[in-house]
Amino acid sequence: MIELSVNGRTQRIDADASTPLLYVLRDDLGLVAAKFGCGLGQCGACTVLVDDQPVFSCITPIAALPGRAITTVEGLGTPDKPGIVQRAFEMEQAAQCGYCIPGMIARAEALLRHTVTPSEDEMRTAMSPSLCRCGTHMRILRAVRRAAAMRGGGVVDPAERVA
Repeated sequence: MIELSVNGRTQRIDADASTPLLYVLRDDLGLVAAKFGCGLGQCGACTVLVDDQPVFSCITPIAALPGRAITTVEGLGTPDKPGIVQRAFEMEQAAQCGYCIPGMIARAEALLRHTVTPSEDEMRTAMSPSLCRCGTHMRILRAVRRAAAMRGGGVVDPAERVA
């Protein structure tokens, strides 16, 4: 048994220590926001937060996680009461197919937990490990800017608002 702290709750997992976190989240805990994309830590669809840092859950073995705080997109808000970053992504209509969005939201959350007013370069660097096949990168960046503004750390350029 391995004990993991997921979204503020202790979970006892009966799985091999080398099992990737993504499989435990989806198969054992029913937390399905993080997606399987490439299985190689190259696309970002599986990104979650571990101690407020974005990690590829598809290549992170659960053996590395006891005593560390794991946060999934489900831990950031609910459909009825979304978190600030989730609201910003919705307001900016950042999702097209939506497959990459949980990983993008996790990356944006990590950035904003550490940088109140990120620069354009900081945003692009933070978000670059996650790929959006639909090409909504500009909306995603607007959503990150909006979330920063909503947290009191930045200004949304009115010219960039989605009608």
